[in-house]
Amino acid sequence: MALTICTRFTDEYQLFEELGKGAFSVVRRCVKISSGQEFAAKIINTKKLSARDHQKLEREARICRLLKHPNIVRLHESISEEGFHYLVFDLVTGGELFEDIVAREYYSEADASHCIQQILESVHHCHVNGIVHRDLKPENLLLASKLKGAAVKLADFGLAIEVQGDQQAWFGFAGTPGYLSPEVLRKDPYGKPVDMWACGVILYILLVGYPPFWDEDQHRLYQQIKAGAYDFPSPEWDTVTPEAKDLINKMLTINPSKRITATEALKHPWICQRSTVASMMHRQETVECLKKFNARRKLKGAILTTLLVTRNFSAAKSLLNKKADGVKVNNKANTVTSPKETGPVPTLEPQTTVIHNPVDGNKESIESANTTIEDEDVKACTNNNKARKQEIIKVTEQLIESINNGDFESYAKICDPGLTSFEPEALGNLVEGHDFHRFYFENALSKGNKPVHTILLNPHVHLIGENAACIAYIRLTQYMDTNGMPRTMQSEETRVWHRRDGKWQNIHFHRSGSPSIPSQ
Repeated sequence: MALTICTRFTDEYQLFEELGKGAFSVVRRCVKISSGQEFAAKIINTKKLSARDHQKLEREARICRLLKHPNIVRLHESISEEGFHYLVFDLVTGGELFEDIVAREYYSEADASHCIQQILESVHHCHVNGIVHRDLKPENLLLASKLKGAAVKLADFGLAIEVQGDQQAWFGFAGTPGYLSPEVLRKDPYGKPVDMWACGVILYILLVGYPPFWDEDQHRLYQQIKAGAYDFPSPEWDTVTPEAKDLINKMLTINPSKRITATEALKHPWICQRSTVASMMHRQETVECLKKFNARRKLKGAILTTLLVTRNFSAAKSLLNKKADGVKVNNKANTVTSPKETGPVPTLEPQTTVIHNPVDGNKESIESANTTIEDEDVKACTNNNKARKQEIIKVTEQLIESINNGDFESYAKICDPGLTSFEPEALGNLVEGHDFHRFYFENALSKGNKPVHTILLNPHVHLIGENAACIAYIRLTQYMDTNGMPRTMQSEETRVWHRRDGKWQNIHFHRSGSPSIPSQ
C-alpha cells in the first residue's frame, strides 16, 4: 500500500513574502485559502534537525498551543509535511513595542505602566499554565498592528520550559545576558521568578531608555546582576514617581523567593491605580535615550543576530560614550573581582540570546530573531569548525596585508560593498561603504610607503552558523618613522565575516586604539 503524504498545509494555505529567517527555519506571510485570513507561517526544515531539535520543536508547539491570551502571539496550527513542519501563528504587523514608543509624539510614565501591565498579563498567563518564558526582552515584545493602542504581544517561546507549580530546578543556562536573573547566573535552581526579574529590567528601560545593568565586559555585567548593583541616578530618575521605583525594586529583588510575582505586580498601585498614581508628564529624555538604545540593538542585531556567548568571550573597549549611546554610565568604583578566565576576547553585542545547558543536560540550539545556532553541530563537527576558523584567520590576514600594501583593489574584493565600521579615524561615527576607506588608500597608503609589518595576537574566532563568523584580535603594527626609528602601534579589532557564494567577505569591523595608518 502506498504511503500517504500529508499535504494539508500546502492544500489549505498560500505562501507569500518572507518575514524573517533562521538557520533551519523561515517565517513567511501566508493566507488561509478558505477564509482569506492572514497568518505568519514558521517553516522548519525538519530534514536538518537532530533528534534533540525535534524534541525542542515539539515542546515549543506544545507550549504555544497551550497559551491563548490577547497579549501572546497565538499558535493556530502545527502541521507536519514531508521534510517540513509548519507553525501557523498570528500575523503581527505592528513591529516592536520599543520602536513604536520612540515614534510617539507623547510618552509618559502612565504609558510605561500600561505597557508593562500588558507584559505582566502575558507573563501571568504563562505562569498560571506552568510555563516560564526565560527570554523576556524588547525584541520579543511586539504590537498586534500599527493602529494606535494596539495590544502588546509576547513572542518567541523557543526557550520556554514547562514547570510544575512553583517548582525550582536547574533547567539550564538560558536567556539574554542583560536580562538574566541572579539565580541563573549563580546556577541555582530557578523557576517563574526569572521572568519577573526580566520584567524589572524591561520596566527600568521603559522609564529612562537605558538598562539597569550594563558593562561592556560580560563578567562584570554578571557581577553587577548577581549583586543587584543598580540605582536611580539624577536627573532622569528625579521625575519618576516613588511607586514606579518601588515596583522596580520589588521586581529586581535578588532573592527569588522574595521577588514580586506577576499576580502581585498586577495589583501594585502603580499598575492598577495608574490614572491617579503614575505621572502623566511627557518623558522626552526617555524617548531620546530609547532611540539610541534601539539603534544600538538594531546595529548589533544586523552584525550578529545571535551569538553563542561563552565564558571567555568578553567586551571590547568602546569609543562611544555610554550615556550618548542610550546606556547608563556607572560612576561607582567596581570593587567586584571578575571570575578568573583565560583569554578574554572582545564581543560586539552583550544582548544576544545564550544557552549553555538545556533541561536535559545536553547542548541546545539558540533561537533569536533571525538566526539559530546549533551547538550540537558545533560539538559534532569540531574538525570542520577548526578548518573554518583557520579560514577566517587567513582571510583576515589577507585583508590586513592589502591595507599594508595600499592595495585598495584587493581590499575592496575582500570587503562587502556595504561594509560598516567604527574606527578612531571616524571619530566615533558609524561609517558605511568603501569611500571613507578609499580616501586613505589613495592619499595615505601607497606602494611607495616604507615597509609595514603586522602581527595578529591572540586571534579568537566564533562561528555563527555555517556562513558567518566573528574574529577578535590585537593588531601590532611595526614600521619605521621618518627619522628611521622603529615604531610599534597597537589596536584592538573585531571583524564580522559573512560567506556568500563560497567567498568570505568582511561586513563589519570595530577598531579601538591606534589608527590603522602609521605616521610616515
